[in-house]
Amino acid sequence: MVYEFKLPDVGEGLTEAEILKWFVAPGDAVSDGQVVCEVETAKAAVELPIPFDGVVRELRFAEGTTVDVGQVIITVGGAGESVPEPPAEVEAEEPQGRQPVLVGYGVAESSTKRRARKDDSARGVVPTLPQDLDSARAGGTPIAPGGPAAHNGEGTAAPTTVVSNGTVVPRPLAKPPVRKLAKDLGVDLATVTPSGPDGIITREDVHAAVAPAPEPVVEEQAPVQAPVAADARETRIPVKGVRKATAQAMVGSAFTAPHVTEFVTVDVTRTMKLVEELKGDKEMQGLRVNPLLLVAKALLVAIKRNPDVNAAWDEANQEIVRKHYVNLGIAAATPRGLIVPNIKDAHAQTLPQLAEALGELVSTAREGKTSPAAMQGGTVTITNVGVFGVDTGTPILNPGESAILAVGAIKPQPWVHKGKVKPRQVTTLALSFDHRLVDGELGSKVLADIAAILEQPKRLITWA
Repeated sequence: MVYEFKLPDVGEGLTEAEILKWFVAPGDAVSDGQVVCEVETAKAAVELPIPFDGVVRELRFAEGTTVDVGQVIITVGGAGESVPEPPAEVEAEEPQGRQPVLVGYGVAESSTKRRARKDDSARGVVPTLPQDLDSARAGGTPIAPGGPAAHNGEGTAAPTTVVSNGTVVPRPLAKPPVRKLAKDLGVDLATVTPSGPDGIITREDVHAAVAPAPEPVVEEQAPVQAPVAADARETRIPVKGVRKATAQAMVGSAFTAPHVTEFVTVDVTRTMKLVEELKGDKEMQGLRVNPLLLVAKALLVAIKRNPDVNAAWDEANQEIVRKHYVNLGIAAATPRGLIVPNIKDAHAQTLPQLAEALGELVSTAREGKTSPAAMQGGTVTITNVGVFGVDTGTPILNPGESAILAVGAIKPQPWVHKGKVKPRQVTTLALSFDHRLVDGELGSKVLADIAAILEQPKRLITWA
C-alpha cells in the first residue's frame, strides 16, 4: 500500500510554496504527525506533518523547488514493504499545471488522524503546524483502499492501534481542536489521562498535562546563497517567499494609501525609570519588560482616546470601517525578511498580559515559526528602528492598516528640564497614517498623546 502526501493549502488561500528542507530521506520510517519537511510560503515558513505511518519511498521535489498546492511531494509505503533504491539525487519535477483549489479545503476529502508529537530535540526546533491543519491533512490521499486509521464521523480518531518500537499501543482519542491545542502546548496525547466520555481526551486534560520545559535553542539560519567568485562585480539574489510578498505589499501600500508622517521628540526619562521599576515588580517576574512594552501601552491608550484612528479603507464599497478592537502589529526583522505579526485584541490586555504576548511574538518571529494567521488582521503597527541606533524614519503602512508608529533610539541628550539644561533620555517618534482615514488634526492628537504618556507615564493610569 502506497500513500501520496500532497502539498496542502497551509492557510490564507496560498497557491504555492518553496520546499526549504527535507527532514526525511527514502527508506526512513515515518509516523502519523511527524514533521517531514519545511516549506516557505509568501507569508511564513511552515513545517508540515505527514498524516500516516510507513516508510518513505520517494521525495518528488528537491530542496529549493517551488511547488503548487495539490502536487504530490512525498510517497510513503506501508511498514515492512520493500523500498525502491533511491536515486543518487532527487530531481526537481516540472509542475504539471496548477490544480484548482478551494481556499482552505485543499484538494481532497479531509481525514482527521492522530498527530503524534515528534521529538525534535535532535534538530533543536519545535514543530509548527500549518494554520489550517485539517486542510493540510487533506493533502494525504491513499492510492490503495483503506488507510492508517478509521474515524467515527465526529472528528475524533476511532480506537485503532499504532506500532511504536515494535509495541502495539492504543491510539489516544481526541477531537481536532484538542489535538491542535496539545500540539501547540507540546503535549504528547499518548501521555495524557482522558477524563471525557468513552475515554476521550478533553482540553482540560491537555492543560493538566502541561509541564514547564526549557525553551529549545534555535539557531537562525541565513538564506543560503550560491558561492560568489572573488572577482565578481555583481551578485543576483532571487526574490521569493516572504521577501517577495513584503516587496509587493510595500509597493501596493506606498502607491495606494496617501501617506502622511509627523514627528515629535520627547523626554522619556520617567518612562525609562518606570521600566527599571517594573523589572523588579513581582507581577512582572519572568516577563519581557522593556521600553517597547510601555510604548505599546501608550499607543493603545492613545487609540482609546482617539478611536477614529483605528480604521480601514474599504475601496470596493467606498466606506471607512472603524475597528472596535486593536490587533497590534510589531514589525520584526527575521533571516527571511521583514514580517509583521500582531497581538490579537491587544486593547483588552493588562500590562503583564501584553508583556507576555510581546515576548512570545518576538521569540516566535526570531525562530522563524510565525504562522500565517499571526500576520493577518492587524489594525495598527509599531516598528522599533531604535534598536538599530536610528533616530527615526518615515515608515510605510502595513497594507490595510491606518497607522504605523516608528520608535527611534533612546539616548542621553541635552534637554531643558525645570528651567535648566540637563542630560535626559530622549527619543523621536514618527507616526505615518493614511490620510483618507486620518486627517492632520486626528493624527497630531494621537502622536501628541503617545508623547505625553511617555513623558509622564502616570497618565497610563489617569487616561486609561
